[in-house]
This record gives sequence, structure tokens and C-alpha cells, in this order.
Amino acid sequence: MKPTLLILAAGMGSRYGGLKQLDEVGQAGEAIMDYSIYDALKAGFGKVVFVIRRDFEQEFKDKIGSRWEGKIAVDYAFQGPDTYVPAVEGQVERAKPWGTGHAVLVAKDVVHEPFVAINADDFYGYAGFEKMADFLSNHCQPTNYAMVGYVLKNTLSENGAVSRGVCSMDENNLLRTVTECTGIEETTEGIFYNSENGKSPLDGKSLVSMNIWGFHPHIFELLQEGFNDFVAANAANPKAEFYISSFANDLINSGTATFEVLPNDEKWYGVTYREDKEMVQAAFAEMTGRGVYPVGLWG
Repeated sequence: MKPTLLILAAGMGSRYGGLKQLDEVGQAGEAIMDYSIYDALKAGFGKVVFVIRRDFEQEFKDKIGSRWEGKIAVDYAFQGPDTYVPAVEGQVERAKPWGTGHAVLVAKDVVHEPFVAINADDFYGYAGFEKMADFLSNHCQPTNYAMVGYVLKNTLSENGAVSRGVCSMDENNLLRTVTECTGIEETTEGIFYNSENGKSPLDGKSLVSMNIWGFHPHIFELLQEGFNDFVAANAANPKAEFYISSFANDLINSGTATFEVLPNDEKWYGVTYREDKEMVQAAFAEMTGRGVYPVGLWG
């Protein structure tokens, strides 16, 4: 059974200032996620599932989903503020869904095979999908998962600070923790992030999580249990978010699951800020010129 590509595409893009999931960065109007689908298909994935919101369903299907029908199996899951959310006492109304962990959870009725979950607006490169396809096909178990770790210095934006999950591993390259670091910027003196003590340094060679996680479908049972507890604890907080990285830490700390870290030194590209778009377009134009990608990936 071929693994599935799960693309998390329901986010708002508040810092970017628009629906960046659909923004065109390629020469034939490709969005970033089109490159991920192309790479995943090449690496041996058999299905793509998009996690989206109902309010832009038709626009998304017209611009993205229809391109890939007939090339790879396509399906959809829908994330809303109430999707698979348990009713608990004191729960307040929310305008937004519950974060990346919740986004994975809402796909539980359409994903039944090992899968990789990725962000729609991040470019991961072919090697990441190749490594993940091998893991999902040959090493994935009900409680043995994986993540692709990217070199921090290859994931920064020239147009502002970013947040990254900085990873620590044991001697067997199993994940110990993912520590969310915010305000990460590169200066002439090095790379720094916002800490309790002000600006603290980070090693540019550190591996970070860019939200490319490989799971066995058993994760959905664990996610629902963890999410139920999270909602009960955060019912009165309309901005609380259930992150994949935080839940991974919980699974590791409790001994419930292990995560293999698959290192990748490829360059990451993304559009955290609107000013990033020109650089990303230039990068894809260069890769297309070298023959890494064709014009019109779905052709």
C-alpha cells in the first residue's frame, strides 16, 4: 500500500496578509504545494488529502485539486472550530480551528494508511519525501513515527523573524524534544531567538522541525485522546492551539511513541511574509531552468 500525502492547507496566513496557500509562485501558476505533490508522487506516494476550510472549498478545488485529478488519488478533509471537538463545560466560542494537531486529526476518516503531514506553504524538496516514503513503507509502526529535520540556517527568512521547533536527539537519532523558539533572526553576529533572558544564540547547524511528520494511522486514536484532554484544559481559551510538535513531546515523554529523525540539508523555501514571495519565485525559476521541475507540474 502506497503512503498518503496529507497537506495542511486550512490556515489563515495572518502575517502574510492573505490566502497564501493558493498564491502562485511557479511559471505556470504553481502554488508551493504543487511542488510538494509533484515530489511526493515521484517518491512513490499514492494519494493526496487536502485539509481545508469549507469557506474556500470550491476555490481550492478549482485552483489546486482539479490539477491533480487523474494523476494521483485526491481527497479532502475539512477543519473547522467544531470538527471532532468534544463538548466540555465552560467551552467558549472560537473563530479559528485548534492548530496543526487538530488539522491532522480531522483527516481520520479519509486516511487509512501510513502518511506524511506537511504544511501547504512550505517547500520541502524531493529528498525529504524520498526519505519519508522509505520510512513509511518499511519502518513505520503503530507507535514508531518519524520527522524530517532541516538545518536551521537553511530555513530562515530574509524579511523577518520566524518560529522554529528546535530538535534534540539521542544517540540513536530518536527525537527527545522539540522546543518552540520564536523571533529567530540571523544577524552579523549569528542566529538569535527570543528567550526569557532576551536574545539568546542558536546553532545554525541545529535540526529543526518544519512540520513534515510521518505517522501510522494509529496516530488518530492517540490524537483524539490527546485532543480531548487539551480541549478540556483549554475550554475557556479561544486562542489555544493543539500543535503537532507539543503532542509529539507528550508522546515521547510518556513513552507512548518514538520518532525517528531523518536529517535533510536541502534548502527550505516558504512565504512567511509577503516580501518572501519574490525570492521564492526566483528560486523556483532557477530550479525549473536547471530541469529539476518542468513548467506545469501536473502536465
